[in-house]
Amino acid sequence: MSVWIAIGVTAVGCYAVKLLGLLVPAGALERPLVRRLAALLPVALLAALTAQQTFADGQDLVLDARAAGVAAAAVALLLRAPFLLVVAAAVVVAAGVRAMGG
Repeated sequence: MSVWIAIGVTAVGCYAVKLLGLLVPAGALERPLVRRLAALLPVALLAALTAQQTFADGQDLVLDARAAGVAAAAVALLLRAPFLLVVAAAVVVAAGVRAMGG
């Protein structure tokens, strides 16, 4: 039963955040600082999520096949490879490291 309570609380919280966003005056959203933050915030959140998913295992810091895959993707991006090639390089390197026992 506690799972349903958590789902209900989450749904109400999401609705409240959405409503709060709709109540913000339009003039406040047109400020240059707010516009810049709105443009940069998704990039920062995605980078933090990627770092957490790559280098963390619970409370521990780990360097494993995921880190090697991200490094391969970074190199492919620096070489201006197409997106599918970047993903393929990350997958191949991560799978290779895991196959070698990492």
